Amino acid sequence: MGWSAIVGVDVETRLPVSWLVANLRVEPMERDAWSSYLMMMYAQSNDKPILRNKSRVLVKKNIGRGPGAGGAEGQMESVRVLLLLLCLFPAFANGITRHYKFNIVTRDITRLCSSKPILTVNGRFPGPTLSAREGDNVLVKVVNHVKYNVTIHWHGIRQLRTGWADGPAYIAQCPIQPGQSYVYNFTLTGQRGTLWYHAHILWLRATVHGAIVIKPKLNVPYPFPKPYKEVVVVLAEWWKADTEAVINQAMQTGGAPNVSDAHTINGHPGPLSTCASSSLDGFKLQVQKGKTYLLRIVNAALNEDLFFKIAGHKLIVVEVDAVYTKPFATDTVVITPGQTTNVLLTADKSTGRYLVTASPFMDTMVVEVDNRTATATLHYENSLTTSAITTVSIPPRNATPVATAFADSIRSLNSRSFPADVPRGAIDHSLLFTIGIGINPCATCVNGSRVVGAINNVSFVMPTTSLLEAHFFKKKGVFTLDFPGKPLVEFNYTGSGPANLQTMTGTRLYRLAYNSTVQLVLQDTGIIAPESHPIHLHGYNFFVVGKGLGNYNPKTSPLKFNLVDPIERNTIAVPSGGWAAIRFRADNPGVWFMHCHFEVHTTWGLKMAFVVDNGKGPNESLLPPPADLPKC
Repeated sequence: MGWSAIVGVDVETRLPVSWLVANLRVEPMERDAWSSYLMMMYAQSNDKPILRNKSRVLVKKNIGRGPGAGGAEGQMESVRVLLLLLCLFPAFANGITRHYKFNIVTRDITRLCSSKPILTVNGRFPGPTLSAREGDNVLVKVVNHVKYNVTIHWHGIRQLRTGWADGPAYIAQCPIQPGQSYVYNFTLTGQRGTLWYHAHILWLRATVHGAIVIKPKLNVPYPFPKPYKEVVVVLAEWWKADTEAVINQAMQTGGAPNVSDAHTINGHPGPLSTCASSSLDGFKLQVQKGKTYLLRIVNAALNEDLFFKIAGHKLIVVEVDAVYTKPFATDTVVITPGQTTNVLLTADKSTGRYLVTASPFMDTMVVEVDNRTATATLHYENSLTTSAITTVSIPPRNATPVATAFADSIRSLNSRSFPADVPRGAIDHSLLFTIGIGINPCATCVNGSRVVGAINNVSFVMPTTSLLEAHFFKKKGVFTLDFPGKPLVEFNYTGSGPANLQTMTGTRLYRLAYNSTVQLVLQDTGIIAPESHPIHLHGYNFFVVGKGLGNYNPKTSPLKFNLVDPIERNTIAVPSGGWAAIRFRADNPGVWFMHCHFEVHTTWGLKMAFVVDNGKGPNESLLPPPADLPKC
């Protein structure tokens, strides 16, 4: 049987499945899944040429002859079938199932001239990138080989009706104990872009983290020019000490923990760090002149917002938190812990090496930060490794205008294909949450008191069992549904605050009816000191409809809301001494954590959770727990 095609031409195909399997030429990310599916088809067909359809085929080159046409199969041109007759396999139209295995293991690693054991995914720091496509079902078997209890959170994944796979310890699940395993099972519904995963217990996410790359569905293009290559860039922090010892010491003293000893770019402090052996140390971004690259940037740092810059190059922001944006150019990306940002980088400068930097942003000067700058190099092809590095000036740590200008530039794409479906009209729940710091008595602490975090003056107390299990099985005595929807005592929020800095404590949740609309104003406070807070909501994206400095005014502030193209995201930087207003629709039943993504603030109690009721019928209800759900 002869077989020929020209790129983009409709052809009739009649091929043995065994030949398709043997000549499979697809993206590496797709190969295993296609092979498994085609082999299944092969087993069912007894190698009969059952595939017959009029389809649009994309191949690398013209093909002379196919199998059985009188020519040797080895003489054929290699076929790269990008779509591989997708219409012949309807099972793939809504995605495929991808299997991953994450072994949580200890590995000795050297940074800053000293070695220490760290927790890793599969022995890697950062962990391996989890790659999939929109619509795929993902199963990740996490096996705990270390001495700590472990969970993994898939940060930004909606987890529609699959809250059991969300990951925060004692919120969505009991942790995976040493020697045990758990399979996280979730579907990537209506999402594409860059997200990330990380441990969600103790401070283990310092080294247990990695990127999630969700490609669009097959044959669905990006809403921006296709890049030549895509590169993951993970920003983080590094401590010479064991991070668990760092936070445990702070909890014993009642004060703040020691800051990190370095920032890292893809796991390395870089060529300009105090312990670099040469200018070749650290991460190298290899580029070809004239090509455009998509950088998928993740801030996996525990406690610090970061500026990201590349000397001499503009960056075009096209996505944040796996949501496409209206493109805009900048020379400085501002990114909080928990956020992701995709940028286009065009290698349009002279051949050579250019410095890449990640440095801290904190405009509350009384808060100590790690002032060390992580560095990497952008290296043009054919540049000498001995050539001088073009440097760049980093913003001051308190460069608020830079951060504000960047945040103000981000808008949803709001196109026909990617609309901004902002809740409008009457809002079912109008909430005001104050966020900040307090001081509570502590008999065992050195100074007799301890710094705490609070939302609406409630410092959250973690339960000893899973809140989601307690909700699903209607267990009594685990939590209460009396979290206040507004401050119980009003005061000048961004002023000096009340004289009494003590907070209430409790495992208090706020209840939402299914499909109800929510407007939540996150109000920073001046108690001890005003400070920007990266607030993350699990299980949802939300629209940032407004923000400002000072106290939110319910009469005048909404007049400036953007209800047309506000950015949609999962983590928002609440301005220092200001407020941010977000809106979302409660269309995902379960128990959903909301907390500051500064890990120290979460440890101190700056967190709460929403309970979202089931709707009508099984499609609007939380699925039952899986059989292997860990026990407390």
